[in-house]
Amino acid sequence: MRVLLFSVRKLLLLVLLIGAYTTVSGQQAAVKWLTFEEAVEKAKTEKRKIFIDVYTDWCGWCKKMDATTFADPAVARVLQNRFYPVKFNAEQQEPVTFNGHTFKFVPSGRRGYHELAAALLNGRLSYPSVVFLNEKFEIIQVLPGYRKADEFLKIITFIGEDHYLTTKWEDFLKQYQGPDSGR
Repeated sequence: MRVLLFSVRKLLLLVLLIGAYTTVSGQQAAVKWLTFEEAVEKAKTEKRKIFIDVYTDWCGWCKKMDATTFADPAVARVLQNRFYPVKFNAEQQEPVTFNGHTFKFVPSGRRGYHELAAALLNGRLSYPSVVFLNEKFEIIQVLPGYRKADEFLKIITFIGEDHYLTTKWEDFLKQYQGPDSGR
């Protein structure tokens, strides 16, 4: 009986340790999203690119990208290490001041849109869309549509590690070995 009780205690302890490890490592893998304003302020003091996920509350593909792509530990790690990651609701009501201009919500149709989303997406309001800004807050690239984690990891590595400055996308893909691999 004592042996059985001892084995049950060992098993319970093992389950608790595995659960604690999974919780801690899961927390480390999560993207720590910032507001647009927070990212801009951080980028002013510590230069880094800004990644913006432009979404809406009703967008099913946006939710899928949150649940799959952004939940991927490798994607989350690159976003955290190479960018200031921002979630921006394209239909938010609150004004945003950036570069001396105040962007506001514009009532239009059934839902409306935010002027900052329209500016970032060059007037092409499509969700989900992601926007990459360089350290000078200039648009590097706008990518509309859902992306799976493996494809998205290549994109954020290409931009996050500055390969886009010297290498064509096709050439990068031929040599890609993973984030932080030098290629």
